Amino acid sequence: MTRQPHDQFAKQYLEELLAPLGQVETSREVSPEVRQIDVWFVPAPQPATDPQVLGLLGKMAATASLFEPFRNAPTPEEVLDCQSKLNEVRRDLRRRARREQRPFSETDWPRLWVLSPSCSARLLNGFGAKLDESGNWPAGVYFLPEFQKTALVAINQLPPTQETLWLRVLGKEKTQERAINELAALPQGHPLRTGLLELISNWRMTLETTENLTDEDRELIMKLSPAYLRWREETLQEGRQEGRQEGRQEGRQEGRLEDRREMVENLLRVRFGSPDDQLAGIVAPLLQLPAEELTRLLLSLSREELLERFGGPSG
Repeated sequence: MTRQPHDQFAKQYLEELLAPLGQVETSREVSPEVRQIDVWFVPAPQPATDPQVLGLLGKMAATASLFEPFRNAPTPEEVLDCQSKLNEVRRDLRRRARREQRPFSETDWPRLWVLSPSCSARLLNGFGAKLDESGNWPAGVYFLPEFQKTALVAINQLPPTQETLWLRVLGKEKTQERAINELAALPQGHPLRTGLLELISNWRMTLETTENLTDEDRELIMKLSPAYLRWREETLQEGRQEGRQEGRQEGRQEGRLEDRREMVENLLRVRFGSPDDQLAGIVAPLLQLPAEELTRLLLSLSREELLERFGGPSG
């Protein structure tokens, strides 16, 4: 159940990051048979934001590009399908240049970036993908032979630096968990932080409402929860400030309590199933905790430890 919500999140996430740098189009259809490019990007001559803000992703966005993010490592056939989309786009751009009677050289060819949580040695060797020997690109970025205009990005191999943060959010397991925590820890004034935390929170809420959650879904919800809870707490704090300014503080506080209650109940449901009377009995004392401590305890303590600590009967 994770693939479709992840695909939607990845498209929205890349669109949010790349939009200040140029034209972004998600789910662009290509012919002859209808297929969709996940993200098609064309850089602006004078972008509204310095591409260096996005580190490695900004460097990738220096040229017209197709971005194809995968939740799980792609098969050789899936990579070939991505290359087929690239070739169709290149042919379309060449036909357009002919109609407009302007040149279309190799430097105008778009590049394909296949973003994968990992890449096996078999996949890399099969496509002849190599690291950049010049040192201009970090570990984890593997380029296919020159005229294929394709790179395979093994996100789990990227160095864990600020330069790679925006790509590591699209990784998996520990790589993604670390990146999301780094994103949430950015200063509140960071220009990208609030919008991206909201996207992550929406992804979590979408997963949470999915029927028949898999173990992978539940694990992912847990990893997204700290960022989600921080975003909700900051959003509620903004609401309280507005409420005080407008003379509605009491109503805002009541709304905050209900929102926090909903968050606690949802997280208990994800970890332990629908809350029974025992778990329902510890919701009220949990609501008295500061947000940071509440998040830590809900994610780390077992059912028995929560019941023992917050007064629920054992058994």
